[in-house]
Amino acid sequence: RVALVENIPAGLNYSENAPFHLSLYQGWMNLLTMAQKSVDIVSSHWDLNHSHPSACQGQRLFKKLLQLTSQNIEIKLVSDVTADSKVLEALKLKGAEVTYMNMSAYNKGRLQSSFWIVDKQHVYIGSAGLDWRSLGQIKNLILFFLNCTCICMDSLTVFSAFGFLSYKETKAPASVSSSLIGEYIHFYKLSIEILETASRTFVNDQNSPKLFCPKNRSFDIDAIYSVIDDAKQYVYIAVMDYLPISSTSTKRTYWPDLDGKIREALVLRSVKVRLLISFWKETDPLTFNFISSLKAICTEIANCSLKVKFFDLERENACATKEEMNLTFPKLNRNKYMVTDGAAYIGNFDWVGNDFTQNAGTGLVINQADARNNTSIIKQLKDVFERDWYSPYARSLQPTKQPNCSSPSNLSPPSHKTATYDTCGKDPASV
Repeated sequence: RVALVENIPAGLNYSENAPFHLSLYQGWMNLLTMAQKSVDIVSSHWDLNHSHPSACQGQRLFKKLLQLTSQNIEIKLVSDVTADSKVLEALKLKGAEVTYMNMSAYNKGRLQSSFWIVDKQHVYIGSAGLDWRSLGQIKNLILFFLNCTCICMDSLTVFSAFGFLSYKETKAPASVSSSLIGEYIHFYKLSIEILETASRTFVNDQNSPKLFCPKNRSFDIDAIYSVIDDAKQYVYIAVMDYLPISSTSTKRTYWPDLDGKIREALVLRSVKVRLLISFWKETDPLTFNFISSLKAICTEIANCSLKVKFFDLERENACATKEEMNLTFPKLNRNKYMVTDGAAYIGNFDWVGNDFTQNAGTGLVINQADARNNTSIIKQLKDVFERDWYSPYARSLQPTKQPNCSSPSNLSPPSHKTATYDTCGKDPASV
């Protein structure tokens, strides 16, 4: 069983026939309720027990984890060493095993991965970390695999690889244990049936530097290449940030890997590309320059189709000061996925150079031959993309500059279906 799960902030309005999925909070609580032996979690954020009025779902999740520690269930947690989390310390005092990954000691990177493994049977992979805002203000999309030991065991090799990097490490290990070899990779995928649709899938590493990636494990950039290269008709990409730049404290360099792959698909294979990027306070102005360049490549080329929209949940917050943002907790779209006519990809990285060259994460690819099947993950993910693409929150921006902050918002959400996923009322029943 495979299920798409979403966190949609309260107040977002979609049409009545728009697709909706199980909420992130309910999905996570369901996984913890099913746990009988073990819970393994990797997350870059651990801020569940916040005092903010809308943090109730995070508090409930934290209480559930505390309960599990007293039920002889093995709890293993991995976090970035920079996380100063009272939640982790409290869980550690109750018996959870906590490992701190120190990416910054090797290449000034950080842990950006987010996935769960429950009882070596159920897996969650997606863009949401264990942060109360992920259950409230942040729009996320997640994939659950239930009762799939093959994917679980493959994911455990990634989990174990992260264990090589503890907070005590000062230099990179010479090699990663041969016991952590990836079972399924982009040229040898696991063949399974997902929701009555024949599928092939694999878990890939988003690890950097390369020696942290176990033998035969696919790098995330290779997985993304394979998905784009196999596309025949379209490539739909949804990310928070798009910036083909790698930055250090002293310089910025062009990182052409994914930008070049998109150009290749557009010009050489006439694949239709749609790019949905979040617009928020931290959007780099260079984003608009690169988008303008991508659009220009299709000039006077037959069958070259590129369209770009920016997903803007709260226009007024794009012009707010940091102090104002801290007070209002603006809503943000943090999806990180891609869907084509033959495959779906869900990961932890934005399409920004630094994420791929420095950070550590995990992604998953599903190939399906019959993508038109209404129950297929590809069809479901395509429907989610198109729901957001045609929503009033997705709009074109002037490509060379950010919009005038003094201008009134042109967003007028329709009074149709309203998401209520982050309500802090009565604890909803499991689904």
